[in-house]
Amino acid sequence: MPRLVFRAMGCQVTAHIDGSAPGAAEALELAPRWFETWEQRLSRFRPDSELAQLNAQAGHPVRVSPVLWEVVRLALRVARLTAGRVTPALLAALERAGYDRSFDQLLSGGARLPGPPPVGEPPSEAAWRAIRCRPRDHTVQLPRGVRLDLGGVAKGWAAARAARALGAWGPALVEAGGDVAVSGPRAGGEAWPIGVADPGEPEGLLTTLRVRRGGVATSGRDFRRWQQGGVWRHHLLDARTGLPAQTDVVSATVLAPELWLAEMAAKVVFLLGSAAGLAWLEARPEMAGLIVVEDGPQSGMASRRLADYVWS
Repeated sequence: MPRLVFRAMGCQVTAHIDGSAPGAAEALELAPRWFETWEQRLSRFRPDSELAQLNAQAGHPVRVSPVLWEVVRLALRVARLTAGRVTPALLAALERAGYDRSFDQLLSGGARLPGPPPVGEPPSEAAWRAIRCRPRDHTVQLPRGVRLDLGGVAKGWAAARAARALGAWGPALVEAGGDVAVSGPRAGGEAWPIGVADPGEPEGLLTTLRVRRGGVATSGRDFRRWQQGGVWRHHLLDARTGLPAQTDVVSATVLAPELWLAEMAAKVVFLLGSAAGLAWLEARPEMAGLIVVEDGPQSGMASRRLADYVWS
């Protein structure tokens, strides 16, 4: 099975094509270039990226590329579906919390930042709602004082886009920093095995899922975290406070028909906490998930439908 591993968007990316179709190995070699192009459009950590330029022109209409247009629209769709609980308009709050550089750079500095923890300044409820997108000419206008972080939405979008493109050469799977996109069943019709990492044991697995199509995403505070003024921080902010969310969830893994839905749902479950998050998941029959809680059972809390996907 042709396979390629590389780094992009601040994480390890692994791309597979199942089968030996002519040109499959060559197609895989294109994936790093795709991710580099997308990162130059979507990264907030590159001062010359298209997103950085859009953020710098808040208050003015800016015509954007098809890639940035699509991902901004997707991020706003997520904000609408979650009533603003998951919103792209949190960049200022992320920076106050210390996430003002790529995580690779945070780790290279020992993930410890000087100074006292920040005081939360929640974004205005109207911030994301006031973003104007004009389909006629792909113009985006951010309200003054609002800057975007496309974060996990961009990473999931890129993994799904790459899996779809590679699917022209055979069944494809792309994993980017824990977000997994599958273009369809493997060449023999069987499911792909996707392991769910145990946050308590980095080399261990809680379970293995059988996935034929769609996406699997994990959100948690076990990896992307740092210390600021002696207080542990993580990148999943509560939009109501502008601070890292305080919940009993360590990590949430969700399987959904599309990766962007799985990524959105994993964040919502984390932000809601285990009890409300599990209830939210159970109310959506197209999804299944596993929640790991602080000092909870090693196997985690599984939604009822997860049993349909567990490898046995």
